[in-house]
Amino acid sequence: MLGGAIARRLLERGDRVRALVRDDAGERTLTEAGAETARGDLKDAASLAEACDGISTLITTANSAARGGEDNVETVDLEGNRNLIEAASRAGVDHFVFLSAEGEDPESPVPFLRAKGSASARLRESDMAYTVLVPNLYMDVWIPLVVLAPVASGRPITIVGEGAGKHYLVAADDVAGFAVAAVHSEDARNRDLLIGGPEALSWRDVISAFERVHGVTLDVESIDPGQPMPGFPEAVAGLMAGLETYDSAEPISAPEAEARFGVRLTTLEDFLRRQAPAAAA
Repeated sequence: MLGGAIARRLLERGDRVRALVRDDAGERTLTEAGAETARGDLKDAASLAEACDGISTLITTANSAARGGEDNVETVDLEGNRNLIEAASRAGVDHFVFLSAEGEDPESPVPFLRAKGSASARLRESDMAYTVLVPNLYMDVWIPLVVLAPVASGRPITIVGEGAGKHYLVAADDVAGFAVAAVHSEDARNRDLLIGGPEALSWRDVISAFERVHGVTLDVESIDPGQPMPGFPEAVAGLMAGLETYDSAEPISAPEAEARFGVRLTTLEDFLRRQAPAAAA
């Protein structure tokens, strides 16, 4: 969702791009878009040297969140990122752009966020210039999951507790915009960029906006923390419960995002209107 978008934007700008790929399909897609390709895998440290050779700026979005089996938090987000950082440093990469996640912390009780935090810490201690992109919740992932999927299947929307925790949901396109801008921006070097949408939103806010945009009234049910969410994996209920325990920190403001990085942040209503055909279906 994100790596391909970043590669295409860089190519459209006229940048030379080499993409690390694992299979024929990925290689074919990116070659047709105009990128060079190198075969490799973050789990195979020896395979990364060729990919990093001659590279000025490296951007990685790789993670295990939608994977499984051998691609897991330990092998990809922890060991794989360590392999990539070390390979990039040995190859003389000047600038390393790492896509992390809000809540990253080497001491986090959440394995994914702990691995992200460990990788970020290792990168900051390296001899390379760094940019750590720290996005909030992705609109493109969470709104379809929590709102669109239940609506499409005729089920009520389920929230945990009051659904009142405030978070800066961000469009994946905007995160891609920050990654592309970081390649040539001095403002992004040796800096953590906390990225979010232009407004703090609760799940109640998201549901109300959906109703307003689509002219409907939605059926909403609330469950207590610890209860299962019907139709969802157990991990989703846990994450939804966690979101109710805090409000997200304020990210880069919309004026700064546009002025410094050329990113015009997507509002919730704009995102929902773009999703209108899917919602109607």
